[in-house]
Amino acid sequence: MNPLFEAAWELHRFLTEEGIPYVITGGIAVGVWGEPRFTRDLDVTVLVPLGEEERVIEKVLSRFPPRMTDAKEFALKHRVLLVKVRGWEVDISFGLPGYEEGAIRRAVPYDLGEGKAIKICSAEDLIIHKAISGRPRDWEDIEGVLIRQGEKLDIKYVEEWLEKFCQALGRRDFLEAFREALRKAKAIEEG
Repeated sequence: MNPLFEAAWELHRFLTEEGIPYVITGGIAVGVWGEPRFTRDLDVTVLVPLGEEERVIEKVLSRFPPRMTDAKEFALKHRVLLVKVRGWEVDISFGLPGYEEGAIRRAVPYDLGEGKAIKICSAEDLIIHKAISGRPRDWEDIEGVLIRQGEKLDIKYVEEWLEKFCQALGRRDFLEAFREALRKAKAIEEG
């Protein structure tokens, strides 16, 4: 099995045993829904009841080594825990009720072989995550997903959530950039 998938499987087993809902985003999901590319890390969103973060952080740190000396304090402040699993960098983001709760519910199993499966985000939720991050590499990933998934995508769902995030953050740029990426993808599909 691919070493990154081995790390994802180990994390899946731990989170499942602990009853912590999760979804894998980032490079693994890009490889499933868009243009596969090399990734150096594993991005995971977990859903933890408010007020339970410290307990979960301590539990994770008892199993996986931190990537920084003040990992617990950093995680409590920024809602992301930085650890290593089998030598791979893992970013564990603490999701909030609402959108991320739905993204975790919409997660789909990804078969690793040998009877093993992990939960990855839907193609639509990957687009939303990437659009909000908004780095140039993220927009390339979004275009790859749009081209590869095409008509299978629920564009209305993506636009509705991007609109909500635009309103909440007082921005319009990532919704407009998504619509531009969608136009580009359609132009490529039409030849």
